[in-house]
Amino acid sequence: SIVPVLCGTAFKNKGVQPLLDAVIDYLPSPLDLGDTVGKDPKDEEKKLFRKNSDEEQFSGLAFKVASDPYIGTLTFFRVYSGKVSAGDMMFNPRTGKKERFGRMVLMHSNTREEIKEAAAGDIIALVGLKDTTTGDTLCDKEAPIVLERMEFPEPVIKVACEPATKNDADKMGVSLAKLAAEDPSFRFSRDEETNQTVIEGMGELHLEIIVDRLKREFKVDCTVGAPQVSYRETITASHELAYTHKKQSGGSGQYAKIKITIEPNDGEGYEFVDEVIGGTIPKEFIPAVNKGIQGQLMSGIQANFPVVDCKVRLTDGQFHPVDSSAIAFEIAGRNGFKEGAQQCKPIVLEPLMKVEVTTPEDYMGGIIGDLNSRRGMVEDITDRGNVKLVTAFVPLSEMFSYIGDLRGMSKGRASYSMEFGKYAQLPENLAQELTGAR
Repeated sequence: SIVPVLCGTAFKNKGVQPLLDAVIDYLPSPLDLGDTVGKDPKDEEKKLFRKNSDEEQFSGLAFKVASDPYIGTLTFFRVYSGKVSAGDMMFNPRTGKKERFGRMVLMHSNTREEIKEAAAGDIIALVGLKDTTTGDTLCDKEAPIVLERMEFPEPVIKVACEPATKNDADKMGVSLAKLAAEDPSFRFSRDEETNQTVIEGMGELHLEIIVDRLKREFKVDCTVGAPQVSYRETITASHELAYTHKKQSGGSGQYAKIKITIEPNDGEGYEFVDEVIGGTIPKEFIPAVNKGIQGQLMSGIQANFPVVDCKVRLTDGQFHPVDSSAIAFEIAGRNGFKEGAQQCKPIVLEPLMKVEVTTPEDYMGGIIGDLNSRRGMVEDITDRGNVKLVTAFVPLSEMFSYIGDLRGMSKGRASYSMEFGKYAQLPENLAQELTGAR
């Protein structure tokens, strides 16, 4: 087989047209790909199919959101089936709301061509959608479908970001919201304890670019603090617990009793299972138990880091016809999980980054030794032309300012790339230091 390889640079406008021609000549058209597969919004196990045809019911996927200084929010959209015209109302299964297709444009680099209709296979940009984000499906409400959406990793690094003046503070919130809409792997929040804005992303370079865009595109002057690693907590053992929340202070009180089993759920995230039989807890109170547990998941077990990969089975309980309420069962869920999880041998997890270092062979020994000193685990060493490619997993906490150290070790001749790899247990001595510092 022959694989076409094309070279070029958009900055210098070299090789762009041959690339566009190759897309048309070599890549399959929508008609060559067969039916598009999606899921039923009401039953994720049920598969639905859409023919890539103008005659099918409408469906499409928003794959990118961008801000335009002249016309506002642009949502880039691929039509998978059917037709749509400007002014049509389409349904978003994620939000349960309808969105009006106002202005539709075809993008040609930095110019736009207004269109009135789009059909299966078209890639268009929609102006001014309010509730649609990257990965959302828009479809006919009479034939709802959820197309496969992109999965974005959780942020692994965060920094405090402070505006320089009150005017900057007024602009920062709106500007960060626009950046978060464009980039789902970027998040921001307000720390209520320190009253600081915290931005989170996939690495130092990611957040450096965000801050640069804040200053350059949105004219927000700001300063950033030292990077902080996004640790997690999880459990390594199971525990069964009966917990009663009871409060009496005159008049109707609060009463809720639950029996839960907490167990590890490696790599599967959080899972809540309702195993109550016989109505010992009324159905309307069971979501409140789940809500309380999820609230405690964000607060942590011992070190106040978010909890991941655990399953909670609600097996039994008791209620009072007068004093029981949703809030009582929510409190029971939160406090019961916190008490029970303490007995499940909780551990702290740290993010490991997949690091690839390209280096001349002369410097490889020193670079591997340095990676080992950073608690790294070298996975592979391969040849790439006349240089070596070293692949390793290294804790993110050990990788800050690595680029300067690497240049010093290799006299500027080595380079590296880094992406999130996985979470792994933080060594006990470091976990104790971390917990004590908090």
